[in-house]
Amino acid sequence: MSSVSVGPALRRAACAGAVVALSVTGLGTGVAVADDEPQSDQLWVQAPYEQALTVAPAGGTAQYRSLALGLYHDNAGFQVTEGRLTVDVSGLSGVAEVSWPDNCTPDGTGTKAVCDTGDVPTRYTPQVRLKLRAASGAAVGTQGTIEYAATATGGPDGTLTAPDSSAETTVTVASGPDLGIPTPQDLTAVRPGTRLTVPTAITNTGNETAHGFTLKMWSTYGLAITTRYPQCTYPDPDANTPSSSVTYVTCAFDTEIPAGATVQLPAPLRLKATRHALYDRFDYEVEPTDGTTDLDTSDNGRSWHVTTDNTADFAVHGTKVTAAAGDTVTAGFRFTNRGPAWVADVASGDPVPAIDYYLPPGTTATSIPTTCHTAHSAGDDPTVPHYTCTLPTWTKPHLKVDFPFQLRIDDAVPNATGHVTVRPYDETATTFPFDPNTKNNSTKVIVNPSA
Repeated sequence: MSSVSVGPALRRAACAGAVVALSVTGLGTGVAVADDEPQSDQLWVQAPYEQALTVAPAGGTAQYRSLALGLYHDNAGFQVTEGRLTVDVSGLSGVAEVSWPDNCTPDGTGTKAVCDTGDVPTRYTPQVRLKLRAASGAAVGTQGTIEYAATATGGPDGTLTAPDSSAETTVTVASGPDLGIPTPQDLTAVRPGTRLTVPTAITNTGNETAHGFTLKMWSTYGLAITTRYPQCTYPDPDANTPSSSVTYVTCAFDTEIPAGATVQLPAPLRLKATRHALYDRFDYEVEPTDGTTDLDTSDNGRSWHVTTDNTADFAVHGTKVTAAAGDTVTAGFRFTNRGPAWVADVASGDPVPAIDYYLPPGTTATSIPTTCHTAHSAGDDPTVPHYTCTLPTWTKPHLKVDFPFQLRIDDAVPNATGHVTVRPYDETATTFPFDPNTKNNSTKVIVNPSA
């Protein structure tokens, strides 16, 4: 590895690395692209907006801190390779020293390097890890900027280029505690009832003592927080909050964490995968107390994804009505989740299922539910009205949702039959992997059924 002193430029900074409370949502992107629609792709640089470095002690040198960088692209339909990330640290002169990793080749000045990231994924993973430390003599508050550019092979035109100035990192020399917790390994194939221990070692990599810390926890519906600390505030178990999908807990500990020290919670933090668990997530974050600012919040919070071997039986139920021409009737359907699991995608933001409703012949919808819209799928008969409906962003066991379409009878067709099907919202999937009974995923709405 090579090391070079580099230095100052002032740029605006933005806060990065904050943990956000969970928004529990659906099972995929929900985006389907027609075969004849032009494909697109875009390359992106992933870099923190801010990076704090501890000030060098008088007569000594500061500790190196790691800066994780990487490339990713949007469209999984393209293979993207030969990622090249250009890192320009000329703006850090007098502010910080940089140690380049082996997959970076610096130029003659040592202030710019091209880093080989290899194959480029669609989901960011660290591919380049610089090491930075504050320059000797750089005072607290001194700032500089790292700028990036990137190219890769692939995409619709054969080459992808990251947008100019799409990423930069403001580096600040600072002093204070810096708390961090380890990244947990996501779990799969967990059995309902399994007890899990959360990795919660808390390390202070700053240069000052943290005089106590807070702990915040968010747990999705299928995970129960079983450990009880007297320093924490837990939700009222008698509170009637059926619409909530997240349990929120706040804690305050007076444990001091000296610079360089690692501490544990008073007892192991344990969760339980309940009988309703399927796709779940546990988020947690630590911060210094008393209003002290943490030097680098990027490692203060973690998300732990837990996938449980469980099932959820989605079903739709139709209706039968009798009406004369000119009448308007309610002729909709009902969705149910027979459980035992709840279903949510705790990452994306989309609904879990979508429901397609093809109206009975001879009818026109005069009023539709607010979560439904007109739709068109490949192979649709243009003479048959098609609506797609979505559900809440999470689907709990025993959930029942009615979709009361108002239909005008234009032509009293005997045994006029409409069709209803529940399917994944993500149109690139064809089945629900957790649903053990697909026979009840379709039903009929019949107007003027035959005797």
